[in-house]
Amino acid sequence: MQFVYNFVALISWFFLKAVALFNPKIRLFVQGRKNVIPTLKNAISGSDEIIWVHVASLGEFEQGLPIMEKLRTEFPTYKILVSFFSPSGYEIKKDTRVADLTTYLPIDTAKNATLFLEFARPKLAIFIKYEIWPNYLKELNKRQIPTILASAIFKQNQIYFKWYGGFMRDTLRTFSHIFLQDDSSARLLESIGIKNTTVSGDTRLDRVSEILERDNRLSFLEQFKKNRLCFVAGSTWPEDEAILVDYINNAPKGLKYVLAPHKIENNKILGLTGAISKKTVRYSKFDENTIADFEVLIIDHIGLLTKIYSYADIAYVGGGFATGLHNTLEPAVFGIPVIVGPNYHGFKEAEDLVAKKGILSVADSFQFSELMKKLLDDVGLRSKSGTINASYISKNKGASIQIIEYIRKLL
Repeated sequence: MQFVYNFVALISWFFLKAVALFNPKIRLFVQGRKNVIPTLKNAISGSDEIIWVHVASLGEFEQGLPIMEKLRTEFPTYKILVSFFSPSGYEIKKDTRVADLTTYLPIDTAKNATLFLEFARPKLAIFIKYEIWPNYLKELNKRQIPTILASAIFKQNQIYFKWYGGFMRDTLRTFSHIFLQDDSSARLLESIGIKNTTVSGDTRLDRVSEILERDNRLSFLEQFKKNRLCFVAGSTWPEDEAILVDYINNAPKGLKYVLAPHKIENNKILGLTGAISKKTVRYSKFDENTIADFEVLIIDHIGLLTKIYSYADIAYVGGGFATGLHNTLEPAVFGIPVIVGPNYHGFKEAEDLVAKKGILSVADSFQFSELMKKLLDDVGLRSKSGTINASYISKNKGASIQIIEYIRKLL
């Protein structure tokens, strides 16, 4: 089975190099990996003590961030190496201050794993959530380097629990310890003989809890909102925007709207702006002296959404009608009701909070309009839903503390 896996990895790499000629994102994926080994060779000396943290993309980076920040405090003499699988994460966070060095992870072949570890020389490797790469883990195990899988979550339909999943089950067994999000994952792993686990929860709850301690003020939002109720829709896709625009155009005046689309290409923003009949302004073109005159603000800039949520009385998180739900915890931490589309299954926090009625799911425009009317008319309902969300996060944070306690015993 390992031979088949390695063969597929090599074929995939050749295929990606061909696709890179025509696809800009894949081109970043391929070209970014060309200089990984020379970069490691030049940046890491023989006296450096390295903790390696590997993430898939931006979401997993945010998930691992509370761990990395605590590593900085607890082990100041160690350097942190962060590797990304996806260019969408690497390109945004390649200059992050939490890491001493940020790279791509070369494709998971035996040769690449050997070379990467030869020059990285980590004392500890931490993989976040789903990042389980057989050749890297085999080589780490061979070199007796402790490995941790953090914030992992498992489902019955994954290959590890199939009759043909022996190779991947063996890969899981190479981890020194696995920190899990829920009890269900622990039971699944125990069913295949893996017991070196701890149910610590999701480190993202630690991450969003820290948001409350920051300065989230945005002067332009204060001017825009004034004393009006504010609805914020974050990370929206066209499927979400069709419902939102229909509501905005037909809703009575009185509510302020902030829309932060997932894609901010100029032609998409122009299309969205043109579809809204209410007075609308883009973030890139606003004047702080007149911004209060507008009813709709469209955010065509990356990096503001978390702070913007702090001004929301009701939030909507996109992706539930499209490719997959985005981060519902960022608005939920501010103690406000959160609305999502129907496709929230597979996101534990969303499933939990929909069941508790802190997150509210709608299936179409009619349900969205009816729910908005209820939330706007009933202050008690807004307060109750928001309190459920804030309490859930407060009660379930602390995963990164448990992980650091384990790491103290290793280093």
